[in-house]
Amino acid sequence: MKLDRIMITALASAGGKTMITCGILAALAEMGKNPVSFKCGPDYIDPMFHRKAIGTESWNLDPFFSSPDQIRKFLAGHAENAGIAVMEGVMGYYDGLGGTTTKASAYELCKITKTPALLAVNAKGMSTSVLAQIHGFLSWQKDSGIRGILLNRISPMMYPRLKKLIEEQLHIPVAGYVPEVRGCTLESRHLGLVLPDEVRDIREKLCLLAGIMKETIEWDTLFQIAENAPKLEEDTKTPQPFSLKKAGYRPVKIGVAQDEAFCFIYRENLELLRKMGAEIVPFSLLHHRHLPKDLDGLILYGGYPELYGRELEANKSMRQEVFSKVSSGLPCMAECGGFLYLHREMEDQDGILRKMAGVIPAKAFKRDKLVRFGYIHLTQKEGSMFGVKGAELNAHEFHYYDSDGCGDGFCAKKPVGSQNWECIHGTETLFAGFPHFYYYGNQELPKAFLMKCHEYQTEKRRQDGYEGNLR
Repeated sequence: MKLDRIMITALASAGGKTMITCGILAALAEMGKNPVSFKCGPDYIDPMFHRKAIGTESWNLDPFFSSPDQIRKFLAGHAENAGIAVMEGVMGYYDGLGGTTTKASAYELCKITKTPALLAVNAKGMSTSVLAQIHGFLSWQKDSGIRGILLNRISPMMYPRLKKLIEEQLHIPVAGYVPEVRGCTLESRHLGLVLPDEVRDIREKLCLLAGIMKETIEWDTLFQIAENAPKLEEDTKTPQPFSLKKAGYRPVKIGVAQDEAFCFIYRENLELLRKMGAEIVPFSLLHHRHLPKDLDGLILYGGYPELYGRELEANKSMRQEVFSKVSSGLPCMAECGGFLYLHREMEDQDGILRKMAGVIPAKAFKRDKLVRFGYIHLTQKEGSMFGVKGAELNAHEFHYYDSDGCGDGFCAKKPVGSQNWECIHGTETLFAGFPHFYYYGNQELPKAFLMKCHEYQTEKRRQDGYEGNLR
């Protein structure tokens, strides 16, 4: 498959990747180039900004969760009708697992997909020292994949001078610059950037940024770098996911909490659930008083429930209904923020204890520092993963909250080093804890969940006196 594509990466985190990527995406959309975007790594918030910039979906590509063949197939499938694919890197270009490897880094993703990288370099307060930084990134790995430079936070007067030096001495094209743009910075909080809907006049800011970058990016150079990407190799032997329909089972109806408090959702997870035979029913734990009717399963993903502790506590009918349904056997998966909601009580952002659903007889409380961060391997110890024994999963954690009831169903271990801990409440019908899961890399988890949802549905039909084919 021929696909024009490029990776926007940087020297380090907070290097301006998201702002630059959004500006490029918005400009490409205005030019009629029909871009599609991807984010490297386990990030929920940056793709939200991509969607705001171009008005379409943004997807995650993660070398830790997915095989190279899966990544290439996923990239090709979601960029099939696009004019150009733009990827945003993660952290610094070479930063990978354990802080000591390049595994699961933006660099590895570029190698897997043979995508040329455009290195954004923050040049504020520097002149020729910029060349030393660029030289280091180009030479540290012989197959760096870096095919162009973008100078960030530099004045229009200084740009042509540095461009000339870089191109003459380092023999790599400079594809433009981004000046300091007042009012277009993206604020952060403890789990990353603030959400796009919280940024005042977000669309106007992105339009302003796109207008500036239309003039400061050397588009012919950028397009040439993207066009020089080799054909994308696909493996047609990648097995198809499990399907309830193909296995002869009826579809199931899954309620998924989606609102401003619970918004850390991989679009890929919902896509895979639908492929497997789930009808997804969005609802709000904040604004709705009751669960959707006739659910066969429930999913509570992560987000910022601590910011809405008062409102969640005040929605007593929803809390009671979640407790009643889950406690009586409605299959439920809950991650991080959703896990906090299932607690007996949760400390909100102001330190006030709020009553939650009460499914987990424990208290969730905030810490002054990051509790867990990064990728993990999970090995089952006790209990069950919806009836499946001996499960092994990959996940990631990123939370400032802790609990006096994290669960002991699985042992979590860092992929690099010896650090490990217990987590996950895993029973026949409940799978809840701090870890986040990417289903394409853990397809046994959604399969086990949907099969348990089908069992629940079948039992309901039996109790209702249905005499037809229960399968």
